[in-house]
Amino acid sequence: MKYDVVIIGSGPGGYVCAIRCAQLGMKTALVERYSTLGGTCLNVGCIPSKALLDSSEHYHVAEHRFEEHGIRLKSLEADMAQMIRRKNKVVEQTVNGVDFLMKKNKIDVYHGRGSFVDAHTIEVHMENGDKHKLETGKSVIATGSKPIVPASFNYDKKRVITSTEALNIEKVPGRMVIVGGGVIGLELGSVFARLGTEVEVVEYLDRIIANMDRDCSKELMRSLKKLGMKFHLKHEVTGVKASKTKVKVSVKKRDADDNFQIDADYCLVAIGRKPYTEGLGLENTRVQTDEKGRVSINEHLQTDEPDIFAIGDVVRGAMLAHKAEEEGIFVAEFLNGEKPGIHYHLIPGVVYTWPEVSDVGYTEDELKEKGIAYKVGKFPMKALGRSRASMDTEGMIKVLADAETDEVLGVHMVGARAADMIMEAVSLMEFRATAEDMARISHPHPTYTEAIKEAALAATGDRPLHI
Repeated sequence: MKYDVVIIGSGPGGYVCAIRCAQLGMKTALVERYSTLGGTCLNVGCIPSKALLDSSEHYHVAEHRFEEHGIRLKSLEADMAQMIRRKNKVVEQTVNGVDFLMKKNKIDVYHGRGSFVDAHTIEVHMENGDKHKLETGKSVIATGSKPIVPASFNYDKKRVITSTEALNIEKVPGRMVIVGGGVIGLELGSVFARLGTEVEVVEYLDRIIANMDRDCSKELMRSLKKLGMKFHLKHEVTGVKASKTKVKVSVKKRDADDNFQIDADYCLVAIGRKPYTEGLGLENTRVQTDEKGRVSINEHLQTDEPDIFAIGDVVRGAMLAHKAEEEGIFVAEFLNGEKPGIHYHLIPGVVYTWPEVSDVGYTEDELKEKGIAYKVGKFPMKALGRSRASMDTEGMIKVLADAETDEVLGVHMVGARAADMIMEAVSLMEFRATAEDMARISHPHPTYTEAIKEAALAATGDRPLHI
């Protein structure tokens, strides 16, 4: 078969790229090694984890807040197996939706392992042993990433697990150790903590979610501690040993000889992800990778092989589904002769704990490193009438603005619906709005977004109205 473009990998970056290519009139094929489309995000990442996060939060609210709301329950219990069944149904509906979109856009889909024979030939090895050779003018590598698991952790997928296995635990564990205080570990840790699991987090750095603003780290850890989660900051795991039913995790203080052991039901390893390029046959092309295994690209997302492009987790930048989607669209439009652009600095980040955490732009530490003079405006969620009404009073909004021009340089949120509220900041920052602009927009009352207005008022001077 001959195609204008073949995309290897059907995650958000890959399937969105395929759709846009097809919309622009290119004969398009999508290659996916697994039986379902959607990649990590839809199958074992973003979508299933959010399904479990919502289920566990409903349970937690019922257990701890319903009585205050005047709702009385008897014999409340968590049915973890049903939560998993619901999660699986959500995943099935979502991946079926991607199947529909492929058919709607007349995209040929090949299920099998794709590898380059040369720059314009891709061989697809099917599960049944059959092979398909696809001739293509252009190719896009969108193969994503996989969890990093050191050999010393003895990863067995049973007691020593990654996020993939954690999404299918059907009985609430008594105790769980999370290695890594980043987004994935904290989201899944909060799921189990809400359901009654004793969760201990081991983090090598001095704070959790270290890539976000320090105030966000502090606020989130304060909230997660209220759930009962315990944190060992500036510690490292030196070894993990598992039996059929338990796991022993050896922990060492980073800057000292203090050692201890944690006995648990599971050890969830969440120390990051690495690009997945195994079996792609890159050696048959001029495509190069860097020291971290990422595919090397130029400003057009083009590899050293001019007709091969790469997007998403497999290249530099944040490993975010929405970043991959933007890159997929970029490549499609570039191939169509257009001049697309991506403002990477304004790609928002989100942690889907509760309260949620979100951010866009610079952190305070980054502004200090760059020597940029700035102003800070903060507003606590507990000062909002809407937050008191819903009992979601944890968190804050923080606005950073240029000291001279008042342009908004960064916005950081911890609070209810922060994942959705961040888009106000993204939209305004795309048009280089000032804190004054943000403050003068009329925000509906009562809403959580009023906190954004108040934080912007604080950033413009001593002007917040409700503190």
